[in-house]
Amino acid sequence: MKIHLTHFPKKHFLTLALFIILSFCGKAQSILIKGYVYDSLSGAPVPNVSVFFKGSFGVLTDSTGHYSLIASKIVSKDPNIQYTYVGYKTFSEKINFDIKEQTVNVKLLPTSDKLQDVVVKEKKEKYRNKDNPAVELIKKIIAHRDENKMTAYNTAKYSEYEKMVLSVSNFPKKISDKKYFKQYQFLLNNVDTTKVPGEKLMPIYLDETSSENYYQKSPTKTKKIIIGKNRVNFGEYFDTRGIGKYLASLYQDVNIYDNDIPLFGTQFLSPIANSAPAFYRFFIVDTVEKNGNKLVHMSFFPRNSQNILFRGNLYVTLDGHYSVEKINLYSPNKINLNLLKQLSISLDYQKQPDGKYLLIKSDLIGSFGVFKKGLGVFSERLVSYDNFKTNVTIPAGTFNGPTEVVQDSANNKPPTFWANSRIGNLSAAESKVIKNIDSLQKMKSFRTAMDWTSFVTTGYKQAGPLEIGPINTFYSFNPVEGSRARLGGRTTPKFSHSYYLEGYGAYGFTDQKWKYFGSATYSFTHKPTYIFPQHFIKASYLHDTKIPGQELQFVQDDNFLYSFKRGTNDKYTYNNIFRLDYTKEFANHFSYNVDLKYWQQSPAGNLYFNYPATNNTPAKQVTSITSGEIGIDLRYAPHEVFYENEAYRVPLVNKYPVLELRYLLGIKGLLNGNYNYQNIEANIFKRFYLSQFGYTDVTFDGGYVIGKLPFPLLNLAHANQTYAYNLESFNLMNFMEFVTDHYASLMVDHYFNGYILNKIPLIKKLKWRSVIEGKAMYGGLRDENNPAINTSQMAFPMTDGQPSTYAFQKQPYFEAGVGIYNILKVLRVDYIWRFSYLNHTNISTSGIRFRLKFNF
Repeated sequence: MKIHLTHFPKKHFLTLALFIILSFCGKAQSILIKGYVYDSLSGAPVPNVSVFFKGSFGVLTDSTGHYSLIASKIVSKDPNIQYTYVGYKTFSEKINFDIKEQTVNVKLLPTSDKLQDVVVKEKKEKYRNKDNPAVELIKKIIAHRDENKMTAYNTAKYSEYEKMVLSVSNFPKKISDKKYFKQYQFLLNNVDTTKVPGEKLMPIYLDETSSENYYQKSPTKTKKIIIGKNRVNFGEYFDTRGIGKYLASLYQDVNIYDNDIPLFGTQFLSPIANSAPAFYRFFIVDTVEKNGNKLVHMSFFPRNSQNILFRGNLYVTLDGHYSVEKINLYSPNKINLNLLKQLSISLDYQKQPDGKYLLIKSDLIGSFGVFKKGLGVFSERLVSYDNFKTNVTIPAGTFNGPTEVVQDSANNKPPTFWANSRIGNLSAAESKVIKNIDSLQKMKSFRTAMDWTSFVTTGYKQAGPLEIGPINTFYSFNPVEGSRARLGGRTTPKFSHSYYLEGYGAYGFTDQKWKYFGSATYSFTHKPTYIFPQHFIKASYLHDTKIPGQELQFVQDDNFLYSFKRGTNDKYTYNNIFRLDYTKEFANHFSYNVDLKYWQQSPAGNLYFNYPATNNTPAKQVTSITSGEIGIDLRYAPHEVFYENEAYRVPLVNKYPVLELRYLLGIKGLLNGNYNYQNIEANIFKRFYLSQFGYTDVTFDGGYVIGKLPFPLLNLAHANQTYAYNLESFNLMNFMEFVTDHYASLMVDHYFNGYILNKIPLIKKLKWRSVIEGKAMYGGLRDENNPAINTSQMAFPMTDGQPSTYAFQKQPYFEAGVGIYNILKVLRVDYIWRFSYLNHTNISTSGIRFRLKFNF
């Protein structure tokens, strides 16, 4: 017998409980109780009051003192509803279960009496951890965390059912009644008004998964075998698989026994984390008895309601294990998370034959919207666990291969399979969502709307089997080409599932030269090359301008927004590049790429390839340099997750490192190359989560070149002369400022997630967040590659007769800055200082940089 109750703290109107009674031995008559709780002396609302029937679970009042609770006489055997809060006398009211809906408003009297065994002090007295029985109990729960985790067992296996639902909430009637939307009434009228009374939920996404799971403690191994899969299919406009992966990264499993709980790309501190007493206030509310087990009912609240913390209540056993029997988690009203209206999590645990409590159900509900009222998105991730078997022998070979596999028959399970797997039944609205989306994508008007939506969001416009774009490259400008016009496109799976073509043509109105690019790709998976795991071969040819040293950047040089640059940046190259690439990714996220490359570079603008005169040779100017090389890239990104579709994919950062190693072998005579050389580069990226103190992104990069080479073939430091903050570049370094044949760099960005600004009056209302960064690089140049020492080497570029390209001296390059992000939810502004090589010409010693990016 289970009761699942909660509430929403929403101002000026009442909302109803999200958790309803799911199953009984018979049908239970449920009633709705709602009301308002206030202080008898001041008349002020009292938030976070526990409202419950003895022997069962309850809800908390919201920030305005309101509450709503669904109860059943079968469960609530005692008809007296209780209202308790530390510092007030407990209030009790007898409820008539024959009245389906009733309002009970309560005024609480302050008291200094004892509640159970806890000394309750006046509300205005400062809260302290010292000599606080609630904190002492929490410390006992923390001390027993490891023994209460499933990972305490040597082995375990269990069944799991997961349901993920997304709904549009409160779709405006003024819009749905318009003539254009009449054709979509089959979708707009499919609403659920029972899950959250007062809210109209229109399901648009459903994903169900049934799996068998295995765990081994030593060595630690896990395995998930998906035996059933049932979800909507949005067709060509949205990659359903990519949406599923993205949602899984936002709505991760909630383990209350972990220190931090990852949700929405950030880390919530668990109320039973090691450091929880420093960030939460704890109170003992009551004791209850359930199935013969004595439980302590506790409540907890964040010390700072804007930090990434929970408020809620829990029930803990007094059997010596201090196991959590149930916990309800809610987001604080002022939490510094964008778009979040309300978050509630209910975790239910069940006693096992060995006396331990294991999680049997997790229900995570989130409500999002730009405004507190009106249109929004409602989400629910419901997970159930059963058929536990612990410390059993798991067959040999179970853990071989990927950690997650999908059975071939998973997508073809009959309705009877899902009826047996689900917790209860789908709601009437949920049961129609798959059919409705199938009907929706067949409608011409919907396809047209999605086509234009895709154009706005991705920059590509569909034209039959082609896509024209991206739009942000149609026009740009730079000092060499002047105004530049470009038109390009690529094929889609409508053209072929195996062959993909891409190309563009561009024209510079100042240099009066045409540029172009073309590529042809064959996908061995017969899927778009953006879909994991990749396996393709690609041939490409490029004739275009580039800024030397910036060809490895992940931005397009002809993106209009990157046309605006500071200082002098008139040194470019014309490039002819032929590449043949073979790429293969594996299920464990290891990948490799082997490539063959022909590269001819010619100077453009105010860049010249000059060799000074020596005793034996006159000065000369060359028109181009040519190299031929073979390269291999190795990449390992364990547990990497992408948001992907047929047109692009974006990696979603997690706590695991990304390791990359690249080796280039230049061979004289290969593809008319003129140089022998080797180039080795390594890159490591890692995000460190620091709980309430935010997170830190660290990137280490290093390289070594073997061979005597002109500077265009050496390592040119990644610089940035635009006004956009670039995560992977030095933002106050000039293009081509440093040349090395061996180097190491370290880049660190720390994001405080509002930890500092949440404490500043007035500023905290803006929900801004602070960031600090530091970037350093040090390298060297062997004598054979340094034109200042080896006069037979190609000279470094000059600007107005002054040096503009340098070798490192006896100090590293270093820049650092501070910034504020989450301005208007999307803008980041940094002020950066440069601390070394301040004598270089035409540099900026400090400056403001901007970056646009949405964060939760």
